Amino acid sequence: MPTPSLDSLPIRRLTLRDLTACADLSEDRGWPREEHKWGLLLASGKGYGIDDPGGGLVSACVVTEYGPQEHPALAAIGMVLVAERYARRGVGRRLMRHILSEAGTTPLTLHATPSGRPLYEELGFKVTGRAEMLRGRFVGTDARPEVATRTATAEDLPSTLRLDEEVFGANRTHVVTRLPAFADQLRVAEEDGQLIGYAAAWPTTDTHVVGPLIARDTTTAKALLASLAAHTVRPLRTDIDVRHEELLDWAKGQGLASVEFNAVMTYGTAELPGDPSQRFAPVTVAAA
Repeated sequence: MPTPSLDSLPIRRLTLRDLTACADLSEDRGWPREEHKWGLLLASGKGYGIDDPGGGLVSACVVTEYGPQEHPALAAIGMVLVAERYARRGVGRRLMRHILSEAGTTPLTLHATPSGRPLYEELGFKVTGRAEMLRGRFVGTDARPEVATRTATAEDLPSTLRLDEEVFGANRTHVVTRLPAFADQLRVAEEDGQLIGYAAAWPTTDTHVVGPLIARDTTTAKALLASLAAHTVRPLRTDIDVRHEELLDWAKGQGLASVEFNAVMTYGTAELPGDPSQRFAPVTVAAA
């Protein structure tokens, strides 16, 4: 029986049943398997993929929508992967065109690596910002933090959701409410009984990723980052918006090192909604 052409292979919706195949695809491209992250993305977003007739996936990606279900205010594209054996054969372009068609008028965003950026620019995405990935063991100091932080409780959820929507610019309840189970740590910062920031640390194979990091100001962001670091023995990893120069310089002084820069790109909108002055790091770059 002849092997079907790549163009004839259908693009279908992925589900949590495809988690292992998605992790296999990540590993195929030299990325960590990160089943834990794939689980969050497939549960809270829409996965798209192409089955390989020989088994596994030819390609996959996830789109996470925010705002009203009927008319999303924003959708984030992430985990765009093509199996090495099918690379440079137009598969990624075809998958992305499918996503653009499915999205309709919904504004889109993604974090692009240097290698992926040319394709996204060809499709009409524009660079609207940059994020710097940091990684390392947090050294810390014995100095008392200027802002009080503590472990989040169930009673904090309504305030957390209100703050998150205000800062992010769209409702993402379906993601935030999954953080207590997804993250190893979820901490809040407060002043005079008012929530002024929150942050999570979730596990990968050998690190804790800090994200989201939402804070009223840099001082609050520092306190949250330091408090997460104080409760783990793993190295930290996070992606900080480069506009937050003070936080980046401070974190590097605490032992985190620059790993790489990714371009923040948008389609259908000139800028992301919300308040960038309080939005320090995403949940994951795969979900903005």
